[in-house]
Amino acid sequence: MRVYNVSAYIVPATDAHMSEYIAEQDARLAWMTGFTGSAGTGVVTLDKATLWTDSRYWIQAERQMDCSWELQKTVWIHSIGEWILQEVPAGKNIGLDPFLFSIDNWESYCQALQNSGRNLIPIETNLVDLVWDAQKPPPPTHSIYALSDEFTGNTWQNKVSDIRTQMEKHSKSPTAVLLSGLEETAWLFNLRGDDIPYNPVFYSYALLTKSNISLFLNQSRLTQDALQSLTAGCPGPLCVHLEDYNQVKAHLENYVQGDIQVWIGTEYTTYGLFRVIPEEKRLQESYSPVMTTKAVKNTKEQGLLKAAHVRDAVAVIQYLHWLEKNVPLGSVNEFSGAHYVNQLRQKMDHWRGPSFETISASGLNAALAHYSPSNVSSRKLSVDEMYLTDSGGQYLDGTTDITRTVHWGAPTPFQKEAYTRVLMGNIELSRLVFPSGTSGRMIEAFARRALWEVGLNYGHGTGHGIGNFLSVHEWPVGFQSNNVPLTTGMFTSIEPGYYQDGEFGIRIEDVALVVETQTEHKVGDKPFLTFEVVSLVPYDRNLIDVRLLSAEQIQYLNSYYETIRHRVGPELQRRQLQEEYEWMRSNTEPFSQGVLVAASLGLLAVTTLMSEFLSNLQA
Repeated sequence: MRVYNVSAYIVPATDAHMSEYIAEQDARLAWMTGFTGSAGTGVVTLDKATLWTDSRYWIQAERQMDCSWELQKTVWIHSIGEWILQEVPAGKNIGLDPFLFSIDNWESYCQALQNSGRNLIPIETNLVDLVWDAQKPPPPTHSIYALSDEFTGNTWQNKVSDIRTQMEKHSKSPTAVLLSGLEETAWLFNLRGDDIPYNPVFYSYALLTKSNISLFLNQSRLTQDALQSLTAGCPGPLCVHLEDYNQVKAHLENYVQGDIQVWIGTEYTTYGLFRVIPEEKRLQESYSPVMTTKAVKNTKEQGLLKAAHVRDAVAVIQYLHWLEKNVPLGSVNEFSGAHYVNQLRQKMDHWRGPSFETISASGLNAALAHYSPSNVSSRKLSVDEMYLTDSGGQYLDGTTDITRTVHWGAPTPFQKEAYTRVLMGNIELSRLVFPSGTSGRMIEAFARRALWEVGLNYGHGTGHGIGNFLSVHEWPVGFQSNNVPLTTGMFTSIEPGYYQDGEFGIRIEDVALVVETQTEHKVGDKPFLTFEVVSLVPYDRNLIDVRLLSAEQIQYLNSYYETIRHRVGPELQRRQLQEEYEWMRSNTEPFSQGVLVAASLGLLAVTTLMSEFLSNLQA
């Protein structure tokens, strides 16, 4: 820091592609602090070191960091800026690596330090790497391979042609699209890798113009099939020119010398590349056309994802049946459970690994929304406590993510009410009918309403997009303010929850496809939309208080259970999993007509009718 004349240095927990999960070689904050949570920012001054993280990780950070580090319990850049203003005198410099900060974050730090007399300085040499030096893990060496046509929705050539058509139709007439997100290049070129944990992507950039394609990566890692796929059209407009990964900045600097306009998605482009492009030559939107096109799955991609979820349901049903048999014996803990569900998925066709670190949480641990067990801190599962399992798989035809909460004993009335209200929120959002172009943010409250009615809530998002053998959290789909409007062909999770601190946690998560629906009245030419749930695992009947459910919600459950029987039942039988098949049948029994009548009339009305009926009998 003294050599580079900075009095503070900011260390984020991300990589040069704004990835949610990062490889070991990019885990600079973890190496510096010992803190391994996925969200955090460190600031080092000449005499202090401080970490900022959110409430999910406060306890973890305190346990993992030594006394050299202080913990600040917030993640807001404004708060980080205020701390820097207190610790760094006016006239001093604050440094950061511009290739590790998004455009928005750079601008937020500039705003936080504005008119303070302190200067924010981009330093392209990463100071942590200078200290890490030989201890830093080496770059990945796994192969970058081409997906077979069986598992792609379209050829990469057709995808490139579609993006070029969008460029031609754009009112600003961009001459190029710069791709920085690892999902973008993987999807566009139908390639996959293993560079990032849980995500089948590889380090790369791409610059796509109307007549040229440049792909920046380690060419030596391409399989022969992948190389042949990329270069079969050479020379010509569908020839991919392979460039060294580290040359992207120099290549971009040369390209912007001409009469050009570069289309970028600001969410995934770092300030380091952004500042290379002159302001008048930038076309800025939140997401690149590749990111928004990828979010809308075509018919084939939809079929692939649905098929992956059927097989995934088999594994989860096997797991829940196994738990029901073994937890009463006292032989299962959180860690062994997480390991076993991954083993079950591993036996499924087209399996490539888990899609994230499995959340396997019993009792009070489930109140931590993102808790994951280890072999040294793992509670034994008990019939007297609630258990939350949130897990997913990566398959060649799709990515899965599902959460179920169960109780094998006698849940308390409050636990049943909380679970049922979470389920009601899941159902209400899943069966909602809404106009085309509706933002997820506008309808998110339907998942919370049943909880809000009694003063309950949850502190995480309600859902996220999901990829075709890509990211388990795929932007820009979801229910947050910076997500794009919902469109037919998008997949999103729906995952309300409730967490009673120190006692238990509940989450019910399904993946759903946005589909067109028929309405009684039709005005205009834009269809109304709804969700088709593709996660196919029963909910825990032991935790459902049917008295709280409406007739429509019960009918929805009965229909959903019939879908599970129709789609998953044959797969269980094909695999000769007879016990699991019977378990599935038992747990998808339709709710009786009597329950429906009670829900339709209301409990009080039913009680009155029964009293009158008994009185008449006695008379």
